[in-house]
Amino acid sequence: MSRRGLFITVEGGEGVGKSTNMAFLEQRLRDSGVDLLVTREPGGTRLGEELRGLLLQVSEEPVCATTELLLIFAARAQHIHELIEPALAAGKWVLCDRFTDATYAYQSGGRGIAAASVRSLEKLVQGTLRPDCTLLLDAPVNIGMERARGRGELDRFEREQVDFFERVRATYLQLAQEGGGRYRLVNAAQPLEQVQQQIDKICRELLRCHHLEGQQV
Repeated sequence: MSRRGLFITVEGGEGVGKSTNMAFLEQRLRDSGVDLLVTREPGGTRLGEELRGLLLQVSEEPVCATTELLLIFAARAQHIHELIEPALAAGKWVLCDRFTDATYAYQSGGRGIAAASVRSLEKLVQGTLRPDCTLLLDAPVNIGMERARGRGELDRFEREQVDFFERVRATYLQLAQEGGGRYRLVNAAQPLEQVQQQIDKICRELLRCHHLEGQQV
């Protein structure tokens, strides 16, 4: 039987460079011989991508915070069942752009939904599944929002007020502080080269810990 794969997530607020650094980490792992599935949340599956569109599109109809939370976990349930669990069981590593930490940060921290409600859905949808390692890309909100505005038209989340994103960031940092060894905090306010040096170091540690002998580490 294949050894179970490693589940890695990349988290962070708006404008911290997740897309750029996800691509860097993906290439780094593939170059080291890792059999890798790269995915994102919300999304990953056909149904998940449809729900992502509903969640991100700007609409005249206000979206209730509870509706938003349930749509996210509906997409997550399908994602885990269809992609994540089968890949891990087959021995693949899974690299995911955001996961449930984002729900705690955005829907609990940002929207004010009780963390206990998120935990209940987390238990229902995920069972015992949790990431093995989470890279948290962190930068002050003013830096992140300046970068996000430079990307073009803002989605529904990106149009929130600064205090919303301050709560998101504070929740992420609290999760990292309380979450034990799975979090790796990356200073994303630095120049890209320095950020990727941090990520490369984390990548080397993961490869060593999982004994990928003979690979380029």
